[in-house]
Amino acid sequence: MGIKFSKKEDSLIAKIEGELDHHVSENIKNAINEEYVKKSCRNLIFDLKNVNFMDSSGIGVIIGRYKKVKENNGKVAIVNANKQLHKLIEVSGLLRIVKCYNDIEEALKDM
Repeated sequence: MGIKFSKKEDSLIAKIEGELDHHVSENIKNAINEEYVKKSCRNLIFDLKNVNFMDSSGIGVIIGRYKKVKENNGKVAIVNANKQLHKLIEVSGLLRIVKCYNDIEEALKDM
C-alpha cells in the first residue's frame, strides 16, 4: 500500500496503490486529511488506477473524506476505478454522492 499526492488547480489528487482495506484505511485517512489541509485544497480526487482490492473500509475512507470536503464547499471524485472497484462503489451507493470519471482531466473539468 502506498499513496502519492499532487495538486492541480484547487484539487488534491490522492493516488492510492495496492489494497485499500481495514489494514491501511486509518493511515490513508490520516494522510489524506493532513495533505488536504497542508495544500489548502477545496476538492479531492481519488485515483484508484493502482488499487487492486478495496473493501468496506475503503468506502468508509471515501465517505469520511467526502464529509470533510463538503464542509469546505468542495467536491470529491473517483477516477480510474477498474470494473471490480466500480461495481463495489456502485453497490455501496457511493455513486449517489461521488462521481466516477475515466481520468483526472475529465474530473477536473467537471469540478
